[in-house]
Amino acid sequence: MNKHSWIAVSLFTGIFFASFFAGGHAALFVNGIALVIVTCGTLGAVFLCYPTADLHAALRVVRNVYRHPPPASAEIISAILEVAVYSRGNGSKSIVALENMSEQSTVSFLKRALGLLIDPLKDDELSEILHTEMFHFKQRRMQIERIFRQGALFAPAFGVAGSVIGLINMLADFATPDMILQSIPVALTSPLYGIVLANAVFFPLAEAIHAKTQKELLIQMLITDGVMIIRREPNSRRLALKLESFLTPSARAYENRSLKEIRERLRDLHVEIAAVPPTLVDKRAVA
Repeated sequence: MNKHSWIAVSLFTGIFFASFFAGGHAALFVNGIALVIVTCGTLGAVFLCYPTADLHAALRVVRNVYRHPPPASAEIISAILEVAVYSRGNGSKSIVALENMSEQSTVSFLKRALGLLIDPLKDDELSEILHTEMFHFKQRRMQIERIFRQGALFAPAFGVAGSVIGLINMLADFATPDMILQSIPVALTSPLYGIVLANAVFFPLAEAIHAKTQKELLIQMLITDGVMIIRREPNSRRLALKLESFLTPSARAYENRSLKEIRERLRDLHVEIAAVPPTLVDKRAVA
C-alpha cells in the first residue's frame, strides 16, 4: 500500500468509528466483556484449527503485504532485457555477469530463474522447475489466505455467542434491574464486535494477501516466459517486443509511438527501399 492508500484507510476508518459517537451515547458501544468474548473466542478457534507455525507464517505474510509491495512489471522486464544483453556476450564474461546480477537481485524468484538460466538445463526442464515453484508458492499463499477467511467466519459466530451469553445472564437476574443493565450491552455489542472484526480486519487481510499473490504470480509467469524467450530469441529487439506484451498498453514503449513518428519511420523505409538498385532487388528475389 502506498501513502495515499493509508490516508484513505485512516480517513474512512475514522469516519466509521466517529459515527458511533454521533448520537452522544459513546459509552454504550464500549463493552469489555463483549470484546473479550468475541476476540478470545475467535483467536481460540483459529489456534485450534491451525498449527502455530502456520500462524507465524501468516503474520509474516501480512507484514510483507503492506511493507514490501511487489515490483512493477516494467522493472522486471528491464532486468530481463539487461540479462539478455549480457547473455549475448562471449564465454566466461557473460556467465560472470549473470552470476553477479542473480546475486544482486531482490526478487527471490528472479534470482532463482537467473541461476537456473546459467545451469546447463534443457528448456522443458527449466520450465518445469519454475512452474513447480510457482505452483507451491500459490498453494502456500492459499493456505495463509484461508486462515484469515476462516477467522472472518468465526468472528460473527462468536458475536452471536456473546449475545446469547448476555441474554442468559439477563434472564438469570431478571429480578435485579442493575444486572439487567449490565447484561443488555453485552448482548447488543457482541454481534457488532464480531461483524466489525470480520469485515474490517480478517476479510480485508485475506483479500490483500489474495491480491498480492495474484500480482506476484503474474510477475513470476513473466520471469519464466522471459527466461525461456532469452534462450530462444537471438534478436534483442524482437525479445523486447515479446516481453512488452506482458505490459499494459500504456506502459509499452513501442506501442506508445505517436502517429507522426510512425509516418516518419514509414517514409524512411520507403526511402531506403527506393535507394536499393533494381538489379540488387532482382538478385535478392532470385536468391
